[in-house]
Amino acid sequence: MKEELPKKYYEKLELNEFKLNSLLEITKAINNNLSIDNILKIFEYILREQLGISKLILYANDSEKWNCILHFGGKGLNKKINVEEELTHIKDITVIESSSIKTLNSFDIVIPIFHKKIALAYLLIGDLEDDIIAISPGIKHMPFIQTLASIIVVAIENKRYSKELLEQEVNKKEMELAAEMQKLLFPINLPNDDSFDVAARYESKHLVGGDYYDFIFLNENECFLCIADVSGKGMSAALLMSHFQAKLHANIKYNYENITLKKLIEDLNQDVNNAAKGEKFITFFAGHYNKKNKTLQYINAGHNYPLLINKTKTTFLNKGCIGLGMLEEIPKIEVNKIKFQQDTVLVCYTDGLVELENNNGVPFETDNLIEVVENNFNLTMNELDQKIFEKLDDFKGDQKILDDTAVMSCKFYI
Repeated sequence: MKEELPKKYYEKLELNEFKLNSLLEITKAINNNLSIDNILKIFEYILREQLGISKLILYANDSEKWNCILHFGGKGLNKKINVEEELTHIKDITVIESSSIKTLNSFDIVIPIFHKKIALAYLLIGDLEDDIIAISPGIKHMPFIQTLASIIVVAIENKRYSKELLEQEVNKKEMELAAEMQKLLFPINLPNDDSFDVAARYESKHLVGGDYYDFIFLNENECFLCIADVSGKGMSAALLMSHFQAKLHANIKYNYENITLKKLIEDLNQDVNNAAKGEKFITFFAGHYNKKNKTLQYINAGHNYPLLINKTKTTFLNKGCIGLGMLEEIPKIEVNKIKFQQDTVLVCYTDGLVELENNNGVPFETDNLIEVVENNFNLTMNELDQKIFEKLDDFKGDQKILDDTAVMSCKFYI
């Protein structure tokens, strides 16, 4: 006849079975991708109903601040504890015998949860038997509770991280789509014939940006050209520019015979004010070229001065007004008119080009741009733009582009 094992062995076996089942239950919940709330409910049930713990607070770090994610039995105490100041110095399971911090005296045990030496959570447990705390049944379960809490907190951290990755992926896809949509703002085919040679290049710091250029034929003798830049960067700038382009095209394509450059600027200023609500503005250069009489009418609304270059001189196109959206009404608008000479090159650009700095903090500025254009005057406009960006790359060294950069070069043959 087999000898019966002592009772304590059966109790130990039951305890180990309970711990194993608890771990399996939590692991199963995590593997089944249960919500954080449901996982915490299982954790609370194990502690309250099966281990008899009646007071608990669990704080977790979400990388920005400490949040209470579970509490019971300590009404209001979860809002009175400053984790950063009162708990982060604790590195091991600690018995609170007497603390100068009143709120901590309401608890008996602090259990820190670390992962790769980073504090992820702190678990406070109270209402254990004070007179026998050293041998309380609750005390011997603390390493197990710490293990259980670690699994849960790491799972919560992983869920948060996975959610962030998913959101980043969604945002990336949205930005890629926005970038594809933004490409539609730019002209697909620029003219290259006996009258015009037009080329353009755009480098954006992000997937989407706030620069824009265009070249639109109005009829066989007239064309409209422009370049613009929104203050600020990113999606909001791109959306404002998309709105701006739509308004501009509506005016130019369907109403150009009845609208002057001055009236166009006034209308666009109102549109930018309505869309941006004073939070952003747009610098804008607009030109109306007449091939028959070889003249360019233009307005520069606060934009970097385009360069008008022929074989004898370089001119800045600087007449116009303040940027669009800076004021409700533009106080003064000046329209200028220029007669072109034989073979004239117009180079329009945004501030990302001339403000880019080299390793010594010196900006590229217009002098370097003028030098490149004058030295390569006889090249095609595609070749000229390539030379401009080659010079820019050599100048900046290993510095990164800090702003969107657009260049549109036009040669007018007489």
